[in-house]
Amino acid sequence: MIKHINPGKRLSGATVHDGILYVSGQVPETPYADVGTQTKEILAKIDKLLAEGGSDKRKLLNTSIWLSDISTFDEMNKSWDEWIAPGPAPARATVEARIANPKWRVEIAVIAAV
Repeated sequence: MIKHINPGKRLSGATVHDGILYVSGQVPETPYADVGTQTKEILAKIDKLLAEGGSDKRKLLNTSIWLSDISTFDEMNKSWDEWIAPGPAPARATVEARIANPKWRVEIAVIAAV
């Protein structure tokens, strides 16, 4: 069985299949805010999607993070470190990329066990 969370014509906010929750790339609500603020907004959205899918940040398996400017890596990590659950961290990749909307400084996608 496949469960779609917040399904839309182009994408779903998340999809659950076979005990794995795939959260689509999440972007911030506040345009042009600093990367720390945008990261916190995104992580709050991810928390909600994880809960809707029957998971939480303690069950993260993999995270992909895209930054519009890699020089903001430390600032993003500050927000990440405040949010991530204690214990072993998930596998993670962080890269610099041109994000679809220039107002967004960061985008984050996660995969978690259910």
